[in-house]
Amino acid sequence: MARVRESKVFFPWERRRGLFGMLGRTRVRLVAAVVTGLVLVLWIHAREEKAAGIRATRATITGTYRAVASYRADHAGACPRELGELVSGGYVQDVPFDAWGGPLRLTCPGRRDPSGFEISSDGPDRLPGGLDRVE
Repeated sequence: MARVRESKVFFPWERRRGLFGMLGRTRVRLVAAVVTGLVLVLWIHAREEKAAGIRATRATITGTYRAVASYRADHAGACPRELGELVSGGYVQDVPFDAWGGPLRLTCPGRRDPSGFEISSDGPDRLPGGLDRVE
C-alpha cells in the first residue's frame, strides 16, 4: 500500500525554508534598516549644516551692522557706498561674506526704515531676494 502524503496549507510566515531562507529574510531587513538609518543621518546632517550656515551668517550680519552704524556716526549719517569702505576706514578687518561665500548686501536707505539701512545675504541658493535670504 502506497503512502499518501497529505498536503498542508501554510501561511507564508509558517513555511519552513531552512537556514538559507531565514538568512535571506534577515539580510533584507538588515539592509533596509541600514539604508533607512543612513538616509536619516544624511538628512539630519544637511539640515544642521544649513542651520549652522544661517547662524554664522547672522553673526556676520550683526558685526557688519555695528560697523556700518559706527561708520554712519562718524560720517554725519552717511552710508558707505560699498562694504569695502568699512575696511579702509578700519571698522572691520575684511570685507564680510556670508557662510556660503557670497558677499553681504548693504541697502541704504533701508526698505523698512527710510532713515536706516539693511544688511542681508542672498542665502544658500545665491539668488538676490530669494526665499532663503538671511536678514
